[in-house]
Amino acid sequence: MTIDYSHEPSPAAAGRTMSLAEYGECRWTAAMRGLEPLTMCPYEAGWRLRVLPSLGHVPVHGMTRRAVNRALHGWIADECGLSTVKNSLAVLVRVLEQAVRDGLLDANPARIVGWQREYQRAQHERTAPRSLALPGPAALDRLAAGLVRRSADGYEGWGDIVRFAAWTAARFSEVSALRAQDIDPVSWTWQVCRHTVSVPGGLSDCACRGRSRRAVPLRPAARILLAGRLRAARHSPQARLFTAPCGGRFSTPLLRQATDWDEAVVELGHEFLLRHDLRPTGLTWLAAAGVPLSVLHEVAERPAPDRLRRYLPPEERPVREAAPGVPPQRSGPRP
Repeated sequence: MTIDYSHEPSPAAAGRTMSLAEYGECRWTAAMRGLEPLTMCPYEAGWRLRVLPSLGHVPVHGMTRRAVNRALHGWIADECGLSTVKNSLAVLVRVLEQAVRDGLLDANPARIVGWQREYQRAQHERTAPRSLALPGPAALDRLAAGLVRRSADGYEGWGDIVRFAAWTAARFSEVSALRAQDIDPVSWTWQVCRHTVSVPGGLSDCACRGRSRRAVPLRPAARILLAGRLRAARHSPQARLFTAPCGGRFSTPLLRQATDWDEAVVELGHEFLLRHDLRPTGLTWLAAAGVPLSVLHEVAERPAPDRLRRYLPPEERPVREAAPGVPPQRSGPRP
C-alpha cells in the first residue's frame, strides 16, 4: 500500500505562520545537527534564557537584522558575559540558517559582523555611566517632542512615557505595567513590581525578576505627569497610567518603531541611546539631586557599591561616601 504524504505541509509552508519560538521547537533537531554534546548545553541555555525572551514572539519570515541587533544590544546592556552573548548569538544563527534552508528567509539576519567591538564599547561605557545621561531637562523635552513629531499619529503619550522613564530611571516595560495602585501619593513613591513582556500572541504583564520590588522616589516633574492620570483613575486602582495609542500595553520595540527612535536620537546627537535606554539619565539626575545613596542603591537595583558611585558627580563622591545619608548642598537638574 502506498501512503500519500502530499497533504502534509512542507517545512517552508508550515514555517510561514510560526513564531521563532514555535519554529525553533519544530526544527530544533535539524538546526542542531552535528553539534557536539558539550556545546549543546550553553546553546540550549542561550536559546531559553536570552533568544526566546527577546525574539521568540517574532514571526520567522519577518526576522530582520534590526530585530537581531536590538536583541544583541539588550543582552550586552544586561551585562551578559562575552561567552554568554557569543553562545546566544550562535544558536540563533543556527536556527535561522535552518530557516534559510527551508526557504523562509533569503539570508541569515543573525550573521552580524563587529558585535565584539560593541561589547567592548559597552564595557567602557559601564565605567563612565554619567556619559550616557542626557545633559538636562531641556534635552529630554527636545527628545520627547521629536519622538512625538515622528510618530504617525502625533501621539503625545509617547513623549510623556519618555519623560517619566527618564525622571524615574525606569525601563519602558516597567512604565507600561504601571498601575494607579502602585503610586503612593502621600510619600510620592512608586513601587515597581511588574513589567510588560512579549509573549506568543501579544504582550503580557509579569512580576519583576525574582518577584523583587523597589521603591522609586517621584520628583516634581514626575508628579506633574502623574497628577491628572491619578485623578482620572481614582476609582480604578488597576488602571494603567501610561498606554499605547490603542489604550493598552506597549513594549520597548513598539515605542522605538512607532517613534523612529533610532533616527530621532541620532538627529539630536544622542547616539548612545541606540544602545541604552534612559535609566542612566534617571540615575545620574537622582544622584546629582542629592538622593541618599541608600535610596539610589535600591532604585538602581542594588548594584555593587563601586558601580553605584560612578553615578555621583566626581566632586561629591568623597562627601557622599563619608555621609551617605546626607545629601549635598548642590542640586541636579530641576523640573
